[in-house]
Amino acid sequence: MSWSHVISAYDLLDTPAASGEAVAAHWRAHGAGDGEVVVETVTGNGGATDFVRLTIPGVDGATRGGGAPTLGILGRLGGLGARPEQIGFVSDGDGALTAVAAGAKLLDMRRKGDVLDGDVVIATHIDPDAPTQPHDPVPFMGSVVDQDVSNDHEVLPAMDAILSVDTTKGNRICNHRGIAITPAVADGWILRVPDTLLDILSRTTGLPPVVMPLTMQDITPYGNGVYHVNSILQPATATAAPVVGVAIVTESAVAGSATGATDLHTVESAVRFVIETAKDYGRGIAAFTDPAEAELLKTLYGTMSHLRGATAAPAS
Repeated sequence: MSWSHVISAYDLLDTPAASGEAVAAHWRAHGAGDGEVVVETVTGNGGATDFVRLTIPGVDGATRGGGAPTLGILGRLGGLGARPEQIGFVSDGDGALTAVAAGAKLLDMRRKGDVLDGDVVIATHIDPDAPTQPHDPVPFMGSVVDQDVSNDHEVLPAMDAILSVDTTKGNRICNHRGIAITPAVADGWILRVPDTLLDILSRTTGLPPVVMPLTMQDITPYGNGVYHVNSILQPATATAAPVVGVAIVTESAVAGSATGATDLHTVESAVRFVIETAKDYGRGIAAFTDPAEAELLKTLYGTMSHLRGATAAPAS
């Protein structure tokens, strides 16, 4: 279980003084070594935020010259708080909370001797006073930096697959309390929902798996003038690697800028889901896509990489 890590991470982040350095110190206290934690402060139009990244090498991971694949776990959000407009931790911060808690849990596992096969890279950003922005049906949290800046600091070429964890409560299309996963998105294609991840979702929640629906708009870059359910699939605009969204959802539409809306039971389920996926993906048990089927789609219908902002000629 990850309860102690979720509670500790919540206490760490639920403050106006939350910072990347505080998160880095938290991870180091759980055993992160020199060079495994990176903190980068970036200033945007509305202020500054701290990007934090943790790399946990696996026994057969790429950082040690091994062949096991690398999983990226991204906590996506606008901010942890909307101060001074709102007082306290906002709903939008659940993705970062999941990432910070999962990092601490994986480090504790390693310290006790449970080392995963593949590398795991965890990244998020820490901003206790982000802006808000209008959105239907409920207001979104904004961000002091654009999505492409977040992608530059969080989406790495070393990531063979990515889980993007994001609060997704401000909608009317996934009316469920808990967590849901999206179909896999790879290089502009919305692909089938991975069966192996559905298996992990069922065993970690004890419930039938819930799938968050996607539209083509959702996998295109922000700022193009079309509706996006939220930023959960924005990492897919920066990589050809498969991305699956892990949506923290509710039965009613809850604003990302709402305080008092974080359900720690749901966050703890998300932490266990990403950790179990990391275990199985590194061992080759879990797969995000069927590579042969993905190649067949490209052969039949051409590339879709232009949807993520890339330029590519259609397949002949």
